[in-house]
Amino acid sequence: MLDQLLKEHQEQFTKVMEHLHQDLAGVRTGRANPGLLNTVMVEVYGATQPLHQIAAIGVSDARTLTVSPWDKSLVPVVDKAIQAANLGFNPSSDGQVLRITLPPLTEDRRKEMVKMVGQMAERARIGIRNTREDILKAAKRAEADGKIAKDDMSHMQKKVQELVDTYNAQVKQIVEEKEKEIMTV
Repeated sequence: MLDQLLKEHQEQFTKVMEHLHQDLAGVRTGRANPGLLNTVMVEVYGATQPLHQIAAIGVSDARTLTVSPWDKSLVPVVDKAIQAANLGFNPSSDGQVLRITLPPLTEDRRKEMVKMVGQMAERARIGIRNTREDILKAAKRAEADGKIAKDDMSHMQKKVQELVDTYNAQVKQIVEEKEKEIMTV
């Protein structure tokens, strides 16, 4: 029964970790990273689409991103969308490709970003705790229904806590790496 409950809730743990990775990809470090443009949405062909679905995003050097729309007539639209996304980028265009040069980060801005990463980590830890509570509630219902013995319940709680500790350790490691990356000049 324990394994079944853990399998049912494994997807929730996975989603929490994926969400953390997506959030952290959007945090700017000193280097160019295509993930910085993940939040940019472009109004094209009567629909709003993510930038990566209508253009190739590349890194030409450590501080420059290139955006090449597949339909070259969309270059001005993509330019406006990047500026409207309020990421602090000012793309330059040659009519075919947009180039985004990332300005250097100040020490204060780096510290702000580390705080932001800490907030993202806390949201991930809250998601992990909520998943733990869901598992324990389901286990208590199963115990009330007579599907789990009382002796097995304490074993289950220990096993669930071990899993939670493992995910929290992963979050801590990921966040420490990102903070180090941000603070590296």
